[in-house]
Amino acid sequence: MINFKSVDETAIPQLMAIETACHSHPWTLNTMGSCIGGRYFNVAAFDEASMIGFYIGEKAGPDFTLMDICVTPSHQGKGIARQLLAQFIEYGEQQNAENLFLEVRESNTRAIALYERAGFAEMSVRKNYYPSDNPAKNGFEDAILMGMALGLNFS
Repeated sequence: MINFKSVDETAIPQLMAIETACHSHPWTLNTMGSCIGGRYFNVAAFDEASMIGFYIGEKAGPDFTLMDICVTPSHQGKGIARQLLAQFIEYGEQQNAENLFLEVRESNTRAIALYERAGFAEMSVRKNYYPSDNPAKNGFEDAILMGMALGLNFS
């Protein structure tokens, strides 16, 4: 059974292990450490005692941004990212956020499909936003900016 809970700075080594396993250009230890506490919030997924995924969000006024979401490769494809994303959205609703935002690599089609199924829509493109090892990309890859409006009541 998968359990979900918020973590603190003592979990940074586990967060970094997942981060480096999931991303070609992972966050640095300093970046990860700066995104624990303060205006940032998180939820981690555990399979018994082992952390298998997490998300980190940021509060910026009435808007929340999904800064990072990762599931360890051995647990991908099992709906854990979907559950983490659902918890991010639910937290935004509980906190009366107006909008939710995220950026995703244009090549990450699985993540884009997940976000679209959850209700996010493409808003714009950030050119050359992410570093890339793809020689055809000249060292950078575009980011798709996606958003979701919460609490709209048109009745």
